[in-house]
Order: sequence, then C-alpha cells, then structure tokens
Amino acid sequence: MARSPSSDDELRAAVAARRELGPEYEDSLVEGFLEKMDQEIDRRVDDRIAARSGKDAPAVRPSVDAGQRLALSIVSLIFGISATAGIAVSAEDGMLVILILWLGIVGVNTAFALGRRR
Repeated sequence: MARSPSSDDELRAAVAARRELGPEYEDSLVEGFLEKMDQEIDRRVDDRIAARSGKDAPAVRPSVDAGQRLALSIVSLIFGISATAGIAVSAEDGMLVILILWLGIVGVNTAFALGRRR
C-alpha cells in the first residue's frame, strides 16, 4: 500500500525538525511522529471497517421460511402422533397404515423444504 502524501509530509517535517533541533530532541520528535502515524492508521482502519460493514453485512432479519418450517414441523408432529395413536388403537393392520401416514408426513415436509429453497 502506498503511503499517503500526508504521511510523507509528516516524515519530512520530523526529519527537518531533527536537523534543526539536533539529536537531543530526537526522542520527542520520533514519539510525536509515531503518535501521528498511529492516529492515521486508526483512521484508515475505521474507514475500512465502515466501508465493509455497509456493503458486506446485509441486515439480518428472521426468515419467514424458518417460521413456516417450524410451524409445519410442529403441526406434522402433533398430527402424526395423534393419528398414530388413533390408528394403533382402532386398526388391525395398523403398522401398514402408520407407515403410510409417516411417509406422507415426511414427504410433505421434504417437498416444502425443497420447494422453498428455489
């Protein structure tokens, strides 16, 4: 990444001040220069974060599909369990009917999930 003109100017000013003031002020000049560079780096990082947060992170909203899937799952379980209990008590060939019932419930849930992805 190329240095900005302001950082080049700051460096030139620090070197020129060191030449004029002499080596006894070198530590103060270096500290001042480094503090200005830290501020410049912080500003650049803040600018990048602000730029990325605006375009890369869309607003997160709960999905309507997620609520519909949950509702369908709950209704399927309630219906499936109550129908299984009713069929088990009343039908002689209950296992076949229960198997068909649950395959139908799984089929409906799968079709809903796959259909919503498109």
